[in-house]
Amino acid sequence: MTQNNIPDKQMYKSNSSGRNVVPGWMKLNKDKPDGIEIQLDIDAADLKRQQATLLIEYWPTPGDLGLQSLLPVRAFSTTPESWCVFVPAQGQVLVRAIDTEPSPPLLSAHSIILDPATPPGTVVNVLVKFPTETPAPSSISNLMLNN
Repeated sequence: MTQNNIPDKQMYKSNSSGRNVVPGWMKLNKDKPDGIEIQLDIDAADLKRQQATLLIEYWPTPGDLGLQSLLPVRAFSTTPESWCVFVPAQGQVLVRAIDTEPSPPLLSAHSIILDPATPPGTVVNVLVKFPTETPAPSSISNLMLNN
């Protein structure tokens, strides 16, 4: 499913999509093959964000964090083929996009439940798009308690 195109830099690419594999995101479970390719894309309007980062987490079971990685959004503007991760058909993957620059900070979140019956070679695409407007302050913060 992957090939190492640059041996001295340990950068792997997906054989099927040509995307770069986020370092460390292969062979997460020695007992289960990497059956699912999760392709990560950033909305074109968000490629200019300088402070934004993707937090990618793999949870093989609800109580066990298997792997966690940070991928700067600016890595997408320098890598036209984009990025992906490989996971076994078990557990859950969370992809959270965080931009700390605006006030309040922006967050976009995706959750993928991995079904053990998923056929090997399945591709899932995650498109990260930050909200265009910041939410208005909540009127609840104006309430006085214990009057």
